[in-house]
Amino acid sequence: MICRPATGICRVNAHAMEGMMMRLGILALLAAATPSIAQGPFQDTAALDRAVADFTGRPLGSEGGARAPVDARLKLATCSTLMMKWRQDNHDAVVISCANPEWRIFVPVVMAPVAAAPAPAPSPVTPVAAKPDYVIKRGDPVSVEVNTNGFAVTRDGIAMTDAAAGARLLVDVAGPKKPIQAIALEAGRATLPGYVR
Repeated sequence: MICRPATGICRVNAHAMEGMMMRLGILALLAAATPSIAQGPFQDTAALDRAVADFTGRPLGSEGGARAPVDARLKLATCSTLMMKWRQDNHDAVVISCANPEWRIFVPVVMAPVAAAPAPAPSPVTPVAAKPDYVIKRGDPVSVEVNTNGFAVTRDGIAMTDAAAGARLLVDVAGPKKPIQAIALEAGRATLPGYVR
């Protein structure tokens, strides 16, 4: 390139002009590529955090908001249209997905503390059955008597079980017979079933 300062006219030969155009073209390409290099081929995780906060209506770390920021180490392909929905009806996580290119992540949400379950209603108190008042106890001497039509028969024995008045018990009578069943009347007295007055 030859310039004359007095006139301000410069003459450029074709070879020099070609070199300048090539340098300008390379610079233009680099300038155009610089924003995409700075932006990178991956999804901006800070933008995902902002999108989750907008979706939940709660800031990061607060109840109902994202529990933690999206992991910046994730290398998700850049998505032009993000889709968001709740993972479950209890809103425990936000699902962020992209249709093209296809990917999906889950962002856990700070849940409200679970209220303590109400104490169960007290069950109706079942009255504890009072121990019956035994009139005859096991090992007591018992006189088994039968009174009918003007005569009485009595047999002595030993009580083999406890019994309240009116309850049945076994009485071991002397001799080779098996114990007999009797009904307690009072302390030391019993009668045979069917003869209770």
